[in-house]
Amino acid sequence: MLSARISVISACRLSSSLTSPLLPKGALAYINGQWVDSPKKKYFDVNNPFTGELLYKTVNCDTDEAEKAVAAAKESFMKWSLETTPKQRGAILRKWYEIFVEKEKQLAELLTLEQGKPLIEARGEINYSAAFFDWYAGEARRIYGQVVGPAVLNREHIHIREPIGVAVLITPWNFPTAMIARKAGAALAAGCTLVVKPAEDTPLSALALAQTSEEAGLPAGVFNVIPADRKNTAKMSSICVKARMSML
Repeated sequence: MLSARISVISACRLSSSLTSPLLPKGALAYINGQWVDSPKKKYFDVNNPFTGELLYKTVNCDTDEAEKAVAAAKESFMKWSLETTPKQRGAILRKWYEIFVEKEKQLAELLTLEQGKPLIEARGEINYSAAFFDWYAGEARRIYGQVVGPAVLNREHIHIREPIGVAVLITPWNFPTAMIARKAGAALAAGCTLVVKPAEDTPLSALALAQTSEEAGLPAGVFNVIPADRKNTAKMSSICVKARMSML
């Protein structure tokens, strides 16, 4: 218990001058492969829960940004699902896994700073998250269909699995990296594109995922992140009934 407490305190000392290499543009939205500031200049604070210190002022997306993110994901869907092979998608997920392993310390420190869990637990979550990318990198090649015996003569039943479209991931604060990784890994392997709406308390980990996804080679529009506070999250729920969104 003492070592865990010391790890929290040590990490929190970074917060007064936090400039994470995982957030090179600051805490902006990530839409269609671009880091996007708020045109309305609206932001919300992300604070260190241990010290109360301000970590970042984060872009507070609203329905306009949500619509743009869904449109970007929809536009990139056909190319991602039809112009990449399962092997190619798996290779990108494998690269993402390797980046997570390489940057485990940076990712864990950022997670501890914004979420508050001990650093040793944060490192565990990063490794847990990386394992999802590793697993789905292999599973991407194993999206099989079936030939089913017909009930009548001269018929053949073939079952195939196809990506459903745009998936919107609304994720919680308690495991802000892992809950995105386990959903995103499966969806991307299948050929879906994503819009991620992280919890108000922990958007930085989601934005770090966006940065590392770009480094892994995900094309623009395939992975989008729209941070928002609780008030704007309720407003953005309207995107969940749009025809362009296929899965929540």
